[in-house]
Amino acid sequence: MFNAATDALKTLMSFKVSVAVLFLACTMQVSAALTFSNRYRSPRNPERRIRASTRLIVLHTTEAHARSSLNKLRERGEAHYCVPEDGTVYRIVDRDRVAFHAGRSMWNGKEDCDEYSIGIEVVGYHDKPITLRQMSALKELIATLKKLYNLKDGQVVCHSHVAYGAPNKWQSRRHRGRKRCGMLFAMWSVRTRLGLKTRPAYDPDVRAGRLVQADPYLARVLYGGTDTMAARYATGKDPTAEQSGGLLAGIGGLFGLGGDKTPPKPKTQAKKAKTKSIPQKSGVKATPPPKQTAQNPTAVDEWRSQAKFVSAKGAEGAQPGSDVPHGKTVTNTVPLKPVAGNFYLFPDGSYFPDDRLPKGVKPKPGTKRLIGYVLAGPLAAGQSAYGMVGKAWNAPTTWYVIGGKVISGDKIDARGISKGTLIFYKK
Repeated sequence: MFNAATDALKTLMSFKVSVAVLFLACTMQVSAALTFSNRYRSPRNPERRIRASTRLIVLHTTEAHARSSLNKLRERGEAHYCVPEDGTVYRIVDRDRVAFHAGRSMWNGKEDCDEYSIGIEVVGYHDKPITLRQMSALKELIATLKKLYNLKDGQVVCHSHVAYGAPNKWQSRRHRGRKRCGMLFAMWSVRTRLGLKTRPAYDPDVRAGRLVQADPYLARVLYGGTDTMAARYATGKDPTAEQSGGLLAGIGGLFGLGGDKTPPKPKTQAKKAKTKSIPQKSGVKATPPPKQTAQNPTAVDEWRSQAKFVSAKGAEGAQPGSDVPHGKTVTNTVPLKPVAGNFYLFPDGSYFPDDRLPKGVKPKPGTKRLIGYVLAGPLAAGQSAYGMVGKAWNAPTTWYVIGGKVISGDKIDARGISKGTLIFYKK
């Protein structure tokens, strides 16, 4: 009887020890995935008031390296958390207090998002992948905050969703539309990695007319299907390994820091991306879109943006900018740097250098002879005409080619200047 009781007691103790070990192991795994540090806690904490409500989690990219970012965030109290490349979560401002992270912002008609949101800065850039260590830590942090504040996946947004640019003297409206900070956190491949199944379906402030859509590419990232990170995260390897490389990448892989090196982009494909030319025969549609590969995930988007302007036939069937007569194969390379010279600019937006006008082609009525001009463009997404040509952007002697139409600078609407626009301006 005594032996049986002793055996039962031993069994119970063994079970308790097993449970304790299992609990300790789970605790160690969680702490390994989410490591907090108060090293950069802001001294401005005491002066920050408690937030009245928490409706959003706003994800940012620092657009700078870790040390400078952390020092700046600490000094100014500009975030609640910061996650550098190693996945450590630094507490900057207490999560229930106001941190000045969102700046000029609006969501669903309510301005100053600092008053009702938590800001998380991720060390990195809006158009580059973050490390898997950052991704893992960020996933755990978001899950914790969602539970604490009873938030849904759609309430986890990026800074691009809420921020909008301040106006300047070149804008007729009171703002410059949304900004690109943190936009990768709207992409489905990234959100899936973060355990988020939904995102905002549209911009409520653009839909209501409080803001305008000033960046079509950004809108496709936030609410459409543009996802430049899909190929990066498809392999399960650290998508940033190819950027660091060398000894550091090897050490990272040895200690489980995601050091598996992604194969570099083939040189031939990189060369094609820079050329941006579309061969086309006169009277025949442009060549089909290139294949979208892991090395060039935005190939189709780039082709479409260029084809809009270079596939249209020029005078008498020749291509814009070509020196090939009608009926021959032509290749039009869109200029990537400003080109100075004299041009014929046709009413349909096609153009020729004056010394390359195809034999037998005569300028049509309405053709402009531009002497001593510079051809600039095409504009990139988010690039302004003023940034490209300076004060000449609205001069009556400046000519824009937008969607096959030629518009003078003094009649141009700044809101209609979009990606792919060509500009002819006087030197």
